Amino acid sequence: MTTTEDTSPETIHEAQALVRAGRFDAALGMAQAMLERDPSDLEALYIAAVCARYEGRTADAQGFQQRLIAASPDFGRVYQEQGHLRRAAGDMVGALNAFQRATQCNPALTASWRAQGDLLEAMGRSVEAAQARAQGARVGALPQALQAVTHHLYEGRLARAEDLCRAYVKQHPRDVEAMRLLAAIGVRFNVLDDSEFLLESALEFEPDNVQVQLDYIAVLRKRQKFAAALDQARALKARDPDNPLFLSHFAIESLQTGDHETALETFDAVLERVPGDAATLTSRGHALKTCGRTDEAIASYHSAIDARPDQGDSWYALANLKTYKFSAEERARMTALEASDQLSYASRIHLCFALGKAHEDAGDPERAFAFYERGNTLKRVQTRYTAEGMEEELTAQAALCTPELFARQGGKGYDAPDPIFIVGLPRAGSTLLEQILASHSQVDGTLELPNILALSRSLRGRQRVSDRTRYPRILHELDADALEAMGRRYIEETQIHRKDAPFFTDKMPNNFRHIALIKLILPNAKIIDARRAPMACCFSGFKQLFAEGQEFTYGLEEIGRYYRGYVDLMDHWDRVLPGQVLRVIYEDVVEDVEAQVRRILDFCGLEFEPACVAFHETRREVRTASSEQVRQPINTRGLEQWRAFEPWLGPLKDALGPALTDWRRDCAAPVRNEDTP
Repeated sequence: MTTTEDTSPETIHEAQALVRAGRFDAALGMAQAMLERDPSDLEALYIAAVCARYEGRTADAQGFQQRLIAASPDFGRVYQEQGHLRRAAGDMVGALNAFQRATQCNPALTASWRAQGDLLEAMGRSVEAAQARAQGARVGALPQALQAVTHHLYEGRLARAEDLCRAYVKQHPRDVEAMRLLAAIGVRFNVLDDSEFLLESALEFEPDNVQVQLDYIAVLRKRQKFAAALDQARALKARDPDNPLFLSHFAIESLQTGDHETALETFDAVLERVPGDAATLTSRGHALKTCGRTDEAIASYHSAIDARPDQGDSWYALANLKTYKFSAEERARMTALEASDQLSYASRIHLCFALGKAHEDAGDPERAFAFYERGNTLKRVQTRYTAEGMEEELTAQAALCTPELFARQGGKGYDAPDPIFIVGLPRAGSTLLEQILASHSQVDGTLELPNILALSRSLRGRQRVSDRTRYPRILHELDADALEAMGRRYIEETQIHRKDAPFFTDKMPNNFRHIALIKLILPNAKIIDARRAPMACCFSGFKQLFAEGQEFTYGLEEIGRYYRGYVDLMDHWDRVLPGQVLRVIYEDVVEDVEAQVRRILDFCGLEFEPACVAFHETRREVRTASSEQVRQPINTRGLEQWRAFEPWLGPLKDALGPALTDWRRDCAAPVRNEDTP
């Protein structure tokens, strides 16, 4: 994605000066010249859109806007431009939606806040108008430096935003808004420990600052510190027990800690105060789905759609049940909504994935693939993922995590045997393996825990281009105390997800990239590689819209290269950590579930229990996309679904290369060797 950092500042400033002077035709000419050199230059597209609007060239302005949205869907100023055009055309509802979208993408757009205030007032929505104007006034009162930081932050110029914000904080060390912005920048960089510290400090300076507290809750949740996040949400609720926003946060944090009864009661309390709130109805549906109350979840999603049909999240929630079948009337409604030019970018993505599922179930793979591909293309624009960058990371793991590393560092970590890691790719059967293990009396099933990923990021530090391999190279340098402390901290931080069983699962699939780290800090941990045939696994991932992460799935070439890299890296772990990873093939589990269950339990040192074979009868919360599937007896329906789409999967086959056929490798049960580090 191109940002304005790629454009010559002198050229941009000259074009902006022409706009301020009212010389729109000349500025448009300069912008078009810039676009000839770089058709995706964001600032040039924006200047062109503004100038075309002022010149009365509405169609051209709309064209530039669409190009800008395609290049950067979260560029707030383009929606502000849409708002101006729609208001001039007399479309007040469309204009309001555009201005609201503008401030969602960039809350520093004061003109959009003022426009919302005017439009809402004209519609008789005085309370909302006052809120919009107050928000605009708050932003407008910020020092110019912080307004600039906000613009840079929300337009993707993170390095510039960080430099400006750090300089400001250095001069104003107790400025809470500056600390909040710096924490937001840290979140974008995934430096969550810094963000947590900044927000905690900001709250000490201003304990009653609601926005800081909300940001703090969000960071705590990202760090999986659910108990702390719940405490903060409970404090907000105590401050104003009738505030729907505070109640919503309390419900969400209750849900994260596994208190589903409280979460559902609180969602109902929100709906008493804000009847028909689509976001709350959707969140309530998610909670019901997690608990296995599928019919009630469907009803809640339908209520959300009735309240706000253009909220794509609710439509996709139905599709993501996997067992729900859309009617012809529902497909027609979704198709009409997706064609609307006033649909939000996020809702369009959700609807594309939902329509893909709807047409697949209806037996129309060609239309289904068209929507899956469109949804993935839209999503890919929002990510910064590159296959080359991931391949570099995987190569570094293999190059630096050598037998010498484990010979020198092995056995120094925390000796707890509790965790059973299930790794691999998403949609490879990890939820099924977790359900099997969680059906055992000695195993707690948790969820996809991010703790190992967070630890790897902290070891990587603020990498520079010249030091891309600081992690995993640093693993060679850590002493026994550091390794033991990291393992102990993992056990302590994950305790909140456990009940009272001696063992627990961690099914974060991406942990396959960090097996060296796992075995060094938790030498007695068990690791299971959940593997599925490449075409079925990769296409299932391509069809899935993930809540966050898994950016490699949003393209056939990207996911194929990722699968190939995964197979190669797992081969490396087999060589340097012989007997330490059990490979379980999904297709083998489907063919003979009891044999594979016995094999898994033997590897984990657990006695056989029949409940593990009857896993679908186990009642527990499941949060992943396979939640409904693992509540049914095992079946072969999903093994060959990809074949209906084979005419369009050539890029995937090409990207897989040798892994297309040579993917099983050696999946015999490893011999447990107590002397292996």
